[in-house]
Amino acid sequence: MSVIVKICGITNFDDAINAVESGADMLGFVFYPKSKRYIEPEKAAEIIREVSSFVNCVGVFVNENIERIKEIIEITMIDLVQLSGDETIQMCLELKNFIPVMKSFKVTDSFSSDALSSFKVDYFHLDSYSDGLYGGTGKKFNWENAIGLDKFGKIILAGGLNPENVQEAISIVKPYGVDVSSGVEDFPGRKNHDKVKLFIKNAKSVKI
Repeated sequence: MSVIVKICGITNFDDAINAVESGADMLGFVFYPKSKRYIEPEKAAEIIREVSSFVNCVGVFVNENIERIKEIIEITMIDLVQLSGDETIQMCLELKNFIPVMKSFKVTDSFSSDALSSFKVDYFHLDSYSDGLYGGTGKKFNWENAIGLDKFGKIILAGGLNPENVQEAISIVKPYGVDVSSGVEDFPGRKNHDKVKLFIKNAKSVKI
């Protein structure tokens, strides 16, 4: 079995199509206005209409209120939500009543797996900690800290992944999936199509 691959920070149709044709399983659309990879829901909806038959489309939110998240779900018809801020257990449960939820956690050397145990979500997204920033930093964390966390559920590994290191990361963590954004970009919001192809090829070459 090989991992699933999520290409995050999609902002345009060309990048979306390339990712799909390269074998991506998920595309991430960032609905956090402060992000360099922010996309307006209406624009995301146009892209999603064209690709939703081939991939799962993920809406990425940071400390957004539930009503606004629900509005964006209706506009875009995303398949699941990724909560990358300080969202509560209760909020995850409420959203999980009508859409699958991926909760993001920032992994540090002092990270405790207890943080995951209380959340009942569909995916656990493990990312690097960077003060004041929510993903897409290009920094990796110590992958050893993520070993065994799959006992809590499906692990999506992120944080500083790129075509050169993704195989090693998968071999160490053995996650359900991997997530990349800055590691396959020419600049924030614009993917390098060759890097996307290579990342997906390398990721799926590792059997877990």
